[in-house]
Amino acid sequence: MAKMEFSAIVPVAGAGMRLRPHTHTYPKVLLTVGDKPIIGHILDELSEAGIKKIYMVIGYLGGKIKTYVSEKYPRLDVEYITQDEPKGLGHAIWITRRYVKGPALVMLGDTIISADLRLFLGAGEDAIGVREVADPRRFGVVKIEKGRITNMVEKPKNPPSNMAIVGLYAFKDSGLLYKSLDRLVTSGKTTGGEIQLTDALALMLHGGHKFKPVTIEGWYDCGKPETLLETNRYILNKKKHVSRAGNCTILEPVYISPRAKVSGSVIGPYASIGDGATVESSIISDSIINENAVIVNMNLSRSLVGPSATIIGRREQINIGENSEIRFDKAVCEL
Repeated sequence: MAKMEFSAIVPVAGAGMRLRPHTHTYPKVLLTVGDKPIIGHILDELSEAGIKKIYMVIGYLGGKIKTYVSEKYPRLDVEYITQDEPKGLGHAIWITRRYVKGPALVMLGDTIISADLRLFLGAGEDAIGVREVADPRRFGVVKIEKGRITNMVEKPKNPPSNMAIVGLYAFKDSGLLYKSLDRLVTSGKTTGGEIQLTDALALMLHGGHKFKPVTIEGWYDCGKPETLLETNRYILNKKKHVSRAGNCTILEPVYISPRAKVSGSVIGPYASIGDGATVESSIISDSIINENAVIVNMNLSRSLVGPSATIIGRREQINIGENSEIRFDKAVCEL
């Protein structure tokens, strides 16, 4: 059997409401985890799997995403499709129907998946990535019998199982997917006010289409501050960077960008310091300091500091967005 040539669809149009204030002015997928933004890890995985063509669905602050990808991944063949209104994941996939032909891989832009995608793509049939979770009500959920998916439902109040869909899908013939999405869009059916991909797949399933469940162990959510920090810890443990900074104590694992300025500080464990960031006379652990942020005389743990934010003073935990400024040596906080 000839090897199927997959293209990838990566929806990154979401506003990232659960990551405010960072996402007021910055796309969620450009927030740092480990040594690079979320979208960088996703593009690395796709490249390693041999994906040649990527269709990226952008919307909110999409221009910043395009700038990052063109600068950091100039050799990738990426085409951008704009979702003008946030009508849901199913709608985001549906608007790519005039561009994507043949086999397609859908990989969501708000999770990092550590798996051999080549095995997933080589399953020889349509496949959906799944994983057992404690509370499946927040996800699309599948029921599995005899190695086949027999039912699926989006964010159910009474889940049929604990097996959640992890945001990774492979389709041998994307045309069949688009026909189902067409039916869904034409019918006007929504779940939670949005056109859901799970509902389109359920239509296919109930029409006799078969889906193979593929268990994905390495599934890391980037949708909330606490899960972003958990994912950061995983990546730092996995990649084991050797970081150095003058006049500093480094408690591995950490990542310090070569373009960051760090001095007189204790960094780590589990700290990521982004491009152009400045850290002086501070203690930073279990935290993400995004690009061009300035941290002076701070003790931060389990904190997210947005791009170009400035914090001067002393505090034990903080969550501050892009271009904000807080000075604890003043009577008034500047935000």
